[in-house]
Amino acid sequence: MRLNDLIQQASTLDDNVVAVATAADLEVLEAVSMAIEHDMASFRLYDNEQKLKEMMVMHFPHLLKHPKVFRHHVKNDQQAAIEAVKSVRLNEANVLMKGHIPTAVILKAVLNPDFGLRTGSVLSHVAAFEINGYDRLIFVTDAAMNIAPDLAQKVQIIQNAVKVAHGVGVLNPIVAPLTAVEIVNPAMQPTLDAAALVVMNTRGQITGCVIDGPVALDNAISVEAAHHKGLTGQYAGQADILLVPNIEAGNILYKSLVYFARAKVGAVIVGAKAPIVLTSRSDNAESKLNSLALAICSVEQ
Repeated sequence: MRLNDLIQQASTLDDNVVAVATAADLEVLEAVSMAIEHDMASFRLYDNEQKLKEMMVMHFPHLLKHPKVFRHHVKNDQQAAIEAVKSVRLNEANVLMKGHIPTAVILKAVLNPDFGLRTGSVLSHVAAFEINGYDRLIFVTDAAMNIAPDLAQKVQIIQNAVKVAHGVGVLNPIVAPLTAVEIVNPAMQPTLDAAALVVMNTRGQITGCVIDGPVALDNAISVEAAHHKGLTGQYAGQADILLVPNIEAGNILYKSLVYFARAKVGAVIVGAKAPIVLTSRSDNAESKLNSLALAICSVEQ
């Protein structure tokens, strides 16, 4: 499976609407244009009307009167975030997308107790990487939301990632709780959590996946490396979902894949009322399009 497959899959799903907070940005509008070209969704664009219209006239005139593009005037970033979140809350849209706006501003609206999108579940970040040499997407979680998740939070983070994997057609993903070693070491909390997660999985407390750990990165993704270390289990080296122990490890792994491995990526925040596309303002249009496709495939149809 490749990210292009997700784009094609998203194009087959009907009636998806994306609310974009602060859409007057060239990369954002290019991603919207590409998504429209693939017939992935309709878009509700929130930003200063004059600024948005001028940018469209200069760079994307075909979007001005497109039947699947709706412009909504707001005065500033804060109002853009609030109105975009409210449109999801009111079921006018089923995906929220961050445009050219600080992450803190849109998350403040998402977490608002009166009109936000919290469901009581942990919000977590799931990234799908297309990496040269791999015949499958590799999911990494959580590289952006939870700083140092405890065991209970890791359970919800896994469940969120499994839902995303199911949405893109990976029906029984193999989850690897990443640690530095393959043995349970009482001095290393991630190994204790990994062992507990495996037991919870075998007892049916975590379903829809197979959890195998504790395991280091090389033995999670390389059958050859796992065999060299004498790990001959059925799932050794075949992980689909990499559960990182904390946000530092996740951030380093994420950026290493992007900058060293030149991997392509799409990412989404899950656990809220609707998937949230929370890409960096520096991400290019292709990454934003991949993230849109991942989010749309993650919507409960």
